[in-house]
Amino acid sequence: MKRRTFMQILATSPLASSIGSRHVDASDIPKYLIASEYKPAAEPGMPGPYRGQVVSVKSDRCLGEKGEQINAEVVREMMERGMRSLTGEAKTQDAWRRFFTPADVVGIKVNCGGRPWVVSSHPIVAEVVRNLLAVGLKPSQVYVYERFQNQLDTVNYAPHLPEGVTLFAAERGNRGVDNQNYDPLTYVEADFFGEDDTRSNMIRLISQRFTKIINIPNMKDHGATGATGCLKNIAYGSFSNVARTHFKGVSHTLSFVGTLAGVEPLRSRTVLQIMDGLRGVWHGGPFAPTLKYVFFPKTIMFGTDPVAIDRLLLDIIDDERKRHGAISIWDRSPQSLNNSRARDADPNVNILIREPGHVEYAAGLGLGIADLKQIKVRELEV
Repeated sequence: MKRRTFMQILATSPLASSIGSRHVDASDIPKYLIASEYKPAAEPGMPGPYRGQVVSVKSDRCLGEKGEQINAEVVREMMERGMRSLTGEAKTQDAWRRFFTPADVVGIKVNCGGRPWVVSSHPIVAEVVRNLLAVGLKPSQVYVYERFQNQLDTVNYAPHLPEGVTLFAAERGNRGVDNQNYDPLTYVEADFFGEDDTRSNMIRLISQRFTKIINIPNMKDHGATGATGCLKNIAYGSFSNVARTHFKGVSHTLSFVGTLAGVEPLRSRTVLQIMDGLRGVWHGGPFAPTLKYVFFPKTIMFGTDPVAIDRLLLDIIDDERKRHGAISIWDRSPQSLNNSRARDADPNVNILIREPGHVEYAAGLGLGIADLKQIKVRELEV
């Protein structure tokens, strides 16, 4: 892959008077130094050709009675309906050809953090791979990737995928000591809390190997961002040293999520968003070690605009929290903040000031549409 002239860009913030219910000015936004050798595509993958459009496919048959078993045949039908509806194609294979050719090398960004209950599910990942092979890719051209090897090993996609598909993790675990799989020339630099390492580098496969990326996030609550979906999965899942953005009740995820997602070539190569909403977690996320806070939207969302999908996700998570009598993800009251408490100890306690405004901030960077009045949702039942 041809390397381009080195560029350094000082990122600027979208200076809206407010984001959600929070007033934002320039002093709230850290200074970001972005280093990338890659220029954007003529039409970047985010927001892509279907800006502001979301297809939501729901089926009560996709899960067993208790939500523990997934019906793979129903998931296949949901996937086929969703892709055809998004693209307007009559045939499923033609829908996938809108995005991929036999010459592509495709990375599939899964999410394994919510293991075992809220992860990019085996049937959805397997169906994505099946369709990539159907349009002419070889198994060796398909990678399923995540940041941490221990999480990827636990979820164990291998038995569900054809031989030759690569399972890749950038680090052994979340310890900040494995750097060999990150690109030293593609990074974002920012000092949040005076930390020693102020640089977050992009995974080397993204910058140097993949030509296209499919993002498969989940519907999850998150203590720093309020909800974690498309934007955070592709941003924090593709760079090193990102957990440093939230510390002792303070979160800089408002601006960092969108800033990372917008770095080339990640922005241009991420061409398809498939939100796995078969299961979700309404509190204690992004983890789901038990079913205690798990709920069952039984939904898969499709689009190219990560902002539009995540804007819908904010309401899904917030509405579920309200059904359980928990405080809103938009709650910024000092009395709800106690950063000495365990993450999932009390649904009415925040360990961090949540930043659901990261979705609107990303919209200000041109990554998609956050205005609900402009988002067009097609809802299908299978």
